[in-house]
Amino acid sequence: MQCSKCRRDAVIFQRYSGLHLCEHHFNRDFEAKAKRAIREHRWIESGDTVAVALSGGKDSSAVLFFLRRLLGERRDVRLMAITVDEGISGYRDPNQARKIAESMGVPWVTATFADEYRITLDEIVARKGTGLSCSYCGVLRRALMNRIAREHDVTKFAYGFNLDDEAQSVLMNALRGDAERLTRPMREAEGMVPRIKPFMYIPEREVALYAFLHVEGFDLAGCPYAGDALRGDVRGILDDYTYRHPATKYSLVNLGEALRGAERPEGEGLRICERCGEPCGKICRTCQVLDEVRRS
Repeated sequence: MQCSKCRRDAVIFQRYSGLHLCEHHFNRDFEAKAKRAIREHRWIESGDTVAVALSGGKDSSAVLFFLRRLLGERRDVRLMAITVDEGISGYRDPNQARKIAESMGVPWVTATFADEYRITLDEIVARKGTGLSCSYCGVLRRALMNRIAREHDVTKFAYGFNLDDEAQSVLMNALRGDAERLTRPMREAEGMVPRIKPFMYIPEREVALYAFLHVEGFDLAGCPYAGDALRGDVRGILDDYTYRHPATKYSLVNLGEALRGAERPEGEGLRICERCGEPCGKICRTCQVLDEVRRS
């Protein structure tokens, strides 16, 4: 097929827009969406230090490339990358992330579960099984990333979350009846480095294509412990429904933003955990997870 905007060969068909796009027009369309998300949310400002949560996979590698292209000539914004090694044997060597960052001339730092928590994800799974592995990993990884980011004076944390990720999260929270997460406000909290998601309106397959076009050496392997996670079931349900109703994922993301934008009563913000000194909600989920896995 030919590109809907020129006569060159198309590299992708967007079912939701009805457009066939060549590589040139795909890049323009993709980057325009990411720039619009940043502009509408006022995510990047002069003086910011932006850190990319770089796992070495397609999404984080793509967002690092995009931000390097967007911010590379600016002297008022600093860009870096942070990688956390959860300790999963045979999965995502941190050196891959380091090589990707170095190829783009972006400073890179790393941290490990083993050093921070004295336990690896492999050891957690051996004790607790795979049923809650993603939940445990997510809690511990976010806490460690946040601490490392503060140590490096990071003001914004960029994640490679795409449209599919965001829509899945909204649907998962609805299926679990988790009103707390569905309505958690999108506001800054003391001690927590604000997160930005430039690709939140861009489908996963388009992020993957962007990564293939611009980045070498990223990892396509999925986490070996993700098979039992609820997200896998939700992904299948949502992909099947979206095939017949292409705007579904956009609708879910818009719903999630609308719910999180609602005002909350005063006094429901974050506090500081007396044990670890990190910001948390009613309970410190990080300390709770560590207690659970260490008691096993």
